[in-house]
Amino acid sequence: MDLQALTLLVDILDAGSLSEAARRLKTSRANVSYHLGQLERSLGQQLVRRSTRRIAPTEVGLQLYEHGRKIRDELAAARDTVATLGQTLQGRVRLSVASGYGQLVMAPWLIDFKRAHPGIVLDVAFENRAIDLMRDEVDIAVRVMSDPPDQLVARDMGPVRYVACASQAYAQAHGMPVQLDDLCTAPLITSAVVGRQLRLAAYLHGERHEVPLSPTLTSENFLFLRQAIQAGLGVGLVPDYVVQELIDTGEVQTALDDWKLSIFGARMVMLYMPNRHPTRATATFVDFILARARQA
Repeated sequence: MDLQALTLLVDILDAGSLSEAARRLKTSRANVSYHLGQLERSLGQQLVRRSTRRIAPTEVGLQLYEHGRKIRDELAAARDTVATLGQTLQGRVRLSVASGYGQLVMAPWLIDFKRAHPGIVLDVAFENRAIDLMRDEVDIAVRVMSDPPDQLVARDMGPVRYVACASQAYAQAHGMPVQLDDLCTAPLITSAVVGRQLRLAAYLHGERHEVPLSPTLTSENFLFLRQAIQAGLGVGLVPDYVVQELIDTGEVQTALDDWKLSIFGARMVMLYMPNRHPTRATATFVDFILARARQA
C-alpha cells in the first residue's frame, strides 16, 4: 500500500470533507477525490461514505485511518527529533483553552513557556465552545468538565470552584445571598451557553441540590464579568480564579461559602487525542503546563 495514499486518507477524514481536505492540502477537490478513488480501487474496498455535506469512514476505512494516523504521527515525531538534535527545540503547538482560565490563569504560564522555548510556535485560541480535536486542527484543549469524553486522553489540572460574590457597594446596598434559593431572585452575573437552561449544582454535607438560574447579565468574556461584578451590577457566579485578587483585597466579598457550587463542571481538564505519538514540542508543552497546574 502506498504510504502517501494512506496519509491522504487520514487527511481527508481529519478534515471531514473532500473540499476541506483540498483546502488544507492546497490542492483541488478533484485531485483529492481522484487519489481517494485510486486507493479504494487498489484495495477493492469502499473506505469513505460520501454525502453532499459530510464524509464518514467505513469499517475498513476506520481501521486504515487508525493505522495511518499512528504512522503519520510517528513519522512527524521522528522528523521533529532529527531536526532538533543539538538545536533549540522547535515545532508548533495548537492549543484551545477555556477563555477565563486561559486569560486569568494560564496566560503567565504560556508566556513563561514561550520564553523558555522560543523556537516553538504557540497557536492559542481562547474559546469555550465544544471542540473536535480531529476536525478543528487542535493538538490540545483545556476545558471545564466533570466527565471527560472516553475517546480522549484527559489529564487533570485541578478543581474548579465557583463562588457567589458581589462588590462591597452592592452588598451594603442590597445584602448578600443567605440561602441557596436567594440566587433565584438576585440579579445574577455569570457565563452561559446559548440555548441551554442554566442550572447550578450545589453540594452541602454530601447532599446535592440543583437550582435553575435566570441571569440578568451573561457573557463568555470573564474579564467583562469581573468588571460587571466590580461595578456592583449584581451577584456574580464565577470560578474563584476570576475574582480571587478582588476577594484578597476586600473589594469583593463572597456568600454561601459552606456550599460547593458548580455550573459547567468541577475539574479543569487537558484533553488530547489517544494513540497519537506527540512531537517533542507537544510533549514538552504538556509536561510544562501540568507541572504549573500542580504548583497552582
